[in-house]
Amino acid sequence: MIAHIQGKLVEKTPTEVIIDCNGVGYHINISLHTFSLLPNSDFVKLFTYLQIKEDAHSLFGFVEKSERELFKLLLSVSGIGASIARTMLSSLDPKQIIQAIASADVVTIQGIKGIGSKTAQRVILDLKEKVLKIYDLDEISISQHNINREESLSALEVLGYVRKNAEKVVDKIIKENPEATLETIIKQALKNL
Repeated sequence: MIAHIQGKLVEKTPTEVIIDCNGVGYHINISLHTFSLLPNSDFVKLFTYLQIKEDAHSLFGFVEKSERELFKLLLSVSGIGASIARTMLSSLDPKQIIQAIASADVVTIQGIKGIGSKTAQRVILDLKEKVLKIYDLDEISISQHNINREESLSALEVLGYVRKNAEKVVDKIIKENPEATLETIIKQALKNL
């Protein structure tokens, strides 16, 4: 019903903004991702999603259209309401959520506050095909990258390294060399830990 709102940014917090549009102040819920992208100027335009329930009409705003589309996709999953979808978009970058769904990375999705194992699996089950189709992703390369990451982290844990420290090093190695083999990742990680 309301596709976007533009006007003067009157108030802003990490979770909500108020935009004055011709004398009417619209209260709009936002994610931390959108908060980080808000311009420093007074004038702002947000793409919106209006959720109508029996007890409330809630407006959700996004700087990027793609974030709004991902929000709608998340809402289509049984067990995911607007507040959990917003938490997901606040915890992870939209690209990270898309990658996690496409690569069936339950651990990443489950790492978001309020999402358990079953819900994470349902998100992947319901959205994986849609995400691969919409974002035109290559399923195999993402999965292989994820398998190498997980296996190298498991190996480093067995060797006595703390997972959190190992994750930073392994992610940096994979970012610099996406084609790295499992053996290469572990060897480089051992040098850097």
